[in-house]
Order: sequence, then C-alpha cells, then structure tokens
Amino acid sequence: MKITRFGVSVPDELLAKFDRIIEERGYVNRSEAIRDLMRDFIVRHEWEEGEGEVAGTITMLYNHDEAEVVKELLDLQHEYLSEIVSSIHVHMDEHNCLEVIIVKGNAKRIKEIADRLLSLKGVKHGKLVMTGTGKELV
Repeated sequence: MKITRFGVSVPDELLAKFDRIIEERGYVNRSEAIRDLMRDFIVRHEWEEGEGEVAGTITMLYNHDEAEVVKELLDLQHEYLSEIVSSIHVHMDEHNCLEVIIVKGNAKRIKEIADRLLSLKGVKHGKLVMTGTGKELV
C-alpha cells in the first residue's frame, strides 16, 4: 500500500484539543487518528448516500406492554431475513425491553429497516450505528 504525506493547516487551539483527545484514546500518533476520522467520514458518506455494503446494530428500548409492539417487531424482523443477522433481547424491568439487532446489507435498505423499527409505537428510544464492511476501507 502506497502512503501519501500531506499537510494540514489548523489553528493552534484546535490542534491542542485534538492532541489531548487522541492521547486520551491511546493513539500512537496523529496520522492514525486522522486515518480513523477519514474512514469514519467515508463510511458515513456511503451510508447517507445509500451506497455500499454496511454492517451495524439497531438498538432500541421499548415498552412490551404497548399494544402490538412485540408482534410488529417480530414481523418486521422476519420481513428482512436477508439483512438481519441476529438479535439480542434483554428484559430491563417488568415493562421495558432492550433489543439489539445486528444487520448487514445495502446501506439504503439498512436505513429503511432502522426507520421502520424505530418509528414503531412503543419504542421509547433507539439508534442505528453503522460501519462499512471493511471492503472499502484501507
């Protein structure tokens, strides 16, 4: 793999904050931190554009007492069998459940699945976290 060096001009204060954060996170140098930021930027762009193969999780907290939420969650998961790899279900208390759904597939389709699941009545909070599958990342 060929490596290219390039310069970046930034204000001193911004660089100082960046250096503090990368040190806290255990980066060996700025270059590795910048490469990670670039990878994240590429993955987010592909996800927003609906292009490329992605993997990720859809995490949601829901009230299982809400009418039909459990049935709708299961029905939607069965509708997307080719994209849903696995799911984990955790009973938080007598009313609330945490569901983590592991997904893989076309970015646009994964976003569609997350939007449908997270908008169900009874879902209190949720989030889609995406990454590339690694093919496009160097």
